[in-house]
Amino acid sequence: MENVVKFETVSFGKQLKSMLRVDFRRMLRSKVFYILVACAFMIPILMTVMMTMMDGSVSVNPQTGVETVIEGPENAWQSIGTLPVEGGATMGGMDVMAMCNINMMFMLAAVFICLFISEDFRSGYAKNLFTVRAKKGDYVVSKTLAGFVCGALMLLAYFIGAMLGGVIAGLSFDLAGLTAANIVMCLVAKMFLMLVFIAIFVLISVAAKQKAWLSIGGSLGGGMLLFMMVPMITPLGSTLMNVVLCLAGGCLFAIGLGAVSNIVLKKSSLV
Repeated sequence: MENVVKFETVSFGKQLKSMLRVDFRRMLRSKVFYILVACAFMIPILMTVMMTMMDGSVSVNPQTGVETVIEGPENAWQSIGTLPVEGGATMGGMDVMAMCNINMMFMLAAVFICLFISEDFRSGYAKNLFTVRAKKGDYVVSKTLAGFVCGALMLLAYFIGAMLGGVIAGLSFDLAGLTAANIVMCLVAKMFLMLVFIAIFVLISVAAKQKAWLSIGGSLGGGMLLFMMVPMITPLGSTLMNVVLCLAGGCLFAIGLGAVSNIVLKKSSLV
């Protein structure tokens, strides 16, 4: 009786599960991951405390002699977004906090994705991976999901740091008519919106491959095209509609740009 050799066909689900296991294990062992999450936690604390200490100080323009009074934050929620009563305020600390708030984490996520992917190509891991077992589609999906989790953790770390910074600086936690549910949905909406940015960063990173400097520069430039829309899409007064729109947009971008990333990997050299 002849011995019949059978080759088992590995399903897409098993391949993806294996790829995700490897990527998440590598992410959790990466020093860059912990450094970036720690930075996300420390940034709002330092910014809030420093801006509060500078509140009321006067700076003079040496050329024009015009004096500017620096206004520090008055409310802890300014690190997350603009409260309704502060919508018309200008100058001082609120302008700084309006630009340098939790939305900076979308750009910080670009650093993680670019370094994570460039290391794969620089070390030869990606070439070996595609040769031995993984498909390029699995790779793109896995990197997108790993980046999404990292970005969500950065947002959460920043939120915790912002609240702690508000306590240390003695700021008010008055919601000015908003509710705790609005804050939660604002944070969740930002997490889902992170998928849009992650998809852009993955596409640019797989195109740049081992050139981390190029992928970081391209990702930051590409992310800035959408960055100014983040406060409008995910305001402090977010509702379920904002969450649903961000989830839908994130999924559409992840699928669409993920397909483009897959094509880029198939059409280009892996070295």
